[in-house]
Amino acid sequence: MTVAKKTAIVVAPGRGTYGKGELGSIARLHGARFADRIAGFDAQRRTRGQPTVSELDGAERFSVATHMRGDVAAPLIYTATALDYLSIDREQYDVVAALGNSMGWYSALALGGAVSIEDGFRISNAMGLNSQTHGPGGQILLQIVDEDWRPVPGLRETLLALVAAIAARPDHALALSIDLAGMLVLAGNEAGLVALLAEAPPTPGRDPLRLAGHGPFHTPLMVGSADKAKAELPPALFGRPAIPLVDGRGHIWRRFASDPHAIWDYSFGHQILAPYDFALSVQVAVREFAPDVIILPGPGDTLGGAIAQALIGIEWQGIAGKGDFMARQGSDPILLSMGRAEQRARVTG
Repeated sequence: MTVAKKTAIVVAPGRGTYGKGELGSIARLHGARFADRIAGFDAQRRTRGQPTVSELDGAERFSVATHMRGDVAAPLIYTATALDYLSIDREQYDVVAALGNSMGWYSALALGGAVSIEDGFRISNAMGLNSQTHGPGGQILLQIVDEDWRPVPGLRETLLALVAAIAARPDHALALSIDLAGMLVLAGNEAGLVALLAEAPPTPGRDPLRLAGHGPFHTPLMVGSADKAKAELPPALFGRPAIPLVDGRGHIWRRFASDPHAIWDYSFGHQILAPYDFALSVQVAVREFAPDVIILPGPGDTLGGAIAQALIGIEWQGIAGKGDFMARQGSDPILLSMGRAEQRARVTG
C-alpha cells in the first residue's frame, strides 16, 4: 500500500543563520552528493575574484568579521538552503509553496523555480555585496512577546507609534524593517537608532539588540542597493515559478498568473525598500495551502521560533502559545528544521 505524501511549504532562512556551529556543514552534508553544484558556485565566486564557498565553509575557524559580512554570509546561506532543499525526499513530501525571510527571498526564488539554482546563487551572491551599498544606519531587534510567545498587549502599537514620532524629527530616519511575529526589526539612520535605544519602553525577555554588521535593510535608505541590483541583474534571469511563492507582503506569485518582470521588479524594488512582513507571509502560506508540515532548510534553525510565533499569531490548528507548539512538536511535528539532525532525518528519508 502506497503511503500518501505529506504536503509541505518550505521557508528559506535569511541573514545571521550561518554561524559558528554551521562551519563545515556544507561539505559535511552535501560534499559527496552535490559536488558538481558546489563546484559551480565556487566557479562563480572565483570569476568575481571572491573566496569560494568551499574555502569559506572549510575555514579552520569561524570569524565573525569575515563569515557574518554580507558578501560572505549570503552565498554560504544560499548554498546551504538550496542544497538542503534538493535533499528533501520527494517520495515523502509534496512541496506546495516556498517563501523566505528577508534575504531568504532570493533563495525562495530558486526553490520555487522563478530562477534557476545557478542564477539564484548569482543573485544571492550579488545581493550580499549590493546590500552593503547604503548610508550609515542599521537594524535593532526588539522582542514583543512574553515567555509563552504571546503578544504583550499594546507593546507593538506603542513601539510603532514611537517609530513614527522619531521618523518625523529632522534628520531622523526610522521604520519597521522586518516583522518576525514575536520580534520586530526596526531600521534607520544613526540618529533614528540612537533615539530608539534611548526612548524604547521596556521589552520582555531581552534588551533591544543592535544587529552587528547589518544595514538599514527594507527601508528607503537602501535605494543604492536597489539601483545596483536592477543594473546588474536583468529581468531575463526570471521566469514563472514552478510552485507558488509567498513574498514579504503576503502576496502569492502563482505559477500561471505571474509576470516574470513583475517578480524581478518586486525583488529588487519594494522588497529592498519597504518592510518585509515575514509573519504575514507564513500566515498567508499556511492558510492558503494548509500544509501538513513546514520545512525549514538550513543553515541553522534560528528561524524556527519566528515561524512558531507566526502560527501562534493566528492560533493555527489550536497552537496558541509556546506550550502548545512544543507539545505539538513532541507528538506530530508541524515544523521540521533541517538544521536539527533528528528532524533532518525525517525530511531526507
